[in-house]
Amino acid sequence: MTPAKSGFSMPAEWTPQVATWLSWPVDDPRHWGGAKQDIIWKKFAEIAAAISRYQIVRINAPGSAHQAIGEACNRAKANPANVQLFDHPNNDVWCRDHGPIFVKNQTSGEIAITDWEFNAWGGKFAPWDLDNAIPRKIAESLGLRVFPGGMILEGGAIEINGEGQLLTTEAVLLNKNRNASLSKAETEQRLKDTLGVTEILWLKSGIEGDDTDGHIDDLARFVESSTILACEEPDRSSPNYSPLADNMSRLKNFLNPSGKPYEIVPIHLPQACEIPGWRLPVLPASYVNFLILNHAVLVPVFRQRKNDDHALGLIRELFPQREVIAIDCLDLVQEGGTLHCISQQQPA
Repeated sequence: MTPAKSGFSMPAEWTPQVATWLSWPVDDPRHWGGAKQDIIWKKFAEIAAAISRYQIVRINAPGSAHQAIGEACNRAKANPANVQLFDHPNNDVWCRDHGPIFVKNQTSGEIAITDWEFNAWGGKFAPWDLDNAIPRKIAESLGLRVFPGGMILEGGAIEINGEGQLLTTEAVLLNKNRNASLSKAETEQRLKDTLGVTEILWLKSGIEGDDTDGHIDDLARFVESSTILACEEPDRSSPNYSPLADNMSRLKNFLNPSGKPYEIVPIHLPQACEIPGWRLPVLPASYVNFLILNHAVLVPVFRQRKNDDHALGLIRELFPQREVIAIDCLDLVQEGGTLHCISQQQPA
């Protein structure tokens, strides 16, 4: 019997959580060009500390690194009671994509793990064997039931409103570097069977510089069941102008669970973030890559005061019951993602 038929579905991110998962940066010269390891460790400690003030933060990392990680979190003034370290060795930091996607039984309240295959965004960044093993390791550590997803899927490729609808992109889920043997209809059915959704809403493509081929969590996010915060690019000369305009047009044609058009709230991308000579000519910086916690929202900012302030103000309006906290993510986005990409929520 599928998870959906057994009463399981993936909750929306704004529903109560018991913890947030991170995968700690391993010492690998591939990451951040090997030049920013100290900076990135401090940034992860800052983020872990911010999460720990609201809920438990659970960290995947080799056991040999636990003492140093704990010390880094202490220096960042984390709440020690809310920092939990697990001996789960990892290749990379993108827990949203290689970590478990949790589902919840709406009758019994049971939490289970859906375990999808991970191939580092189409085989781009080997090795990924340790990352692919993370969901089952977490399930073993927590004693949770596991449902196999049956295809390659990254958590950053999907966005859920908790009322049966899932938002994604053709550029990722229909990409031949993921599941070449599956049709669109077969892909939709596996998402429905495993995550308990009933309708898939498709955008086309993502923003410049996105290693993932176009994850939804850099493009558009549900802020409640019938409101979507969506990126737009006002500069017609930008390579992001046309794909985001196409996405916006599609969003305006979607109907919410009540059968009415969505309230679409536009938010500008930050100005182009560039690092001369880096493998990504333009970094995939986006304000919608925020992370929702029980009583807070962590928002990536990029040292662009006017743009950052505007984005923070808009997100505060959309989450009036949560504290909105800015996290400088300019160094983090060099490797292709920010706050949502490095995290995965575990529902209560």
